[in-house]
Amino acid sequence: MRASNVPPVKQLWAPWRLEYVQHADDGDECVFCRAAALPEDEPELVIHRGELAFVLLNKFPYASGHLMVAPYRHGSAFDDLEAEEALETHRLAVDAIATLRSVFAPEGFNVGWNLGRVAGAGIVDHGHLHVVPRWNGDTNFMPVLADIKVIPEHLLETRRKLTEAWPAP
Repeated sequence: MRASNVPPVKQLWAPWRLEYVQHADDGDECVFCRAAALPEDEPELVIHRGELAFVLLNKFPYASGHLMVAPYRHGSAFDDLEAEEALETHRLAVDAIATLRSVFAPEGFNVGWNLGRVAGAGIVDHGHLHVVPRWNGDTNFMPVLADIKVIPEHLLETRRKLTEAWPAP
């Protein structure tokens, strides 16, 4: 029995996400391997290349500046990373946070690994770490009500800013 002062729970759902998750692995080529192999960084939105891992913008971002850090090695699940891969991946995440702070001044970050399809991993065969800048009030109802994400800047412009601001080695 519901107390009279408690509003009923309303369901909010995002049906477009299911199609993306179900078909993320449909292509013949891994998006991370393709980005790692291309000699040019801009087409795949690569921000920085390290020795064992690299940083790129998410083409389907949750928020502006949503970055991913991936080891070059395909099949590099979180619990399968070599010590050096894990260290560089996490060091690049630290640099990503510093760069995003300097360029966009977010008020916080979501940083983490989605391990397995059920945990939200859109690409399960190539491990990667998400770095998502967050601002007060950055979540809204546009995706839920209109199936639209509002990203206020073109991804290539975001890439340019972040690449220019990336810390020197």
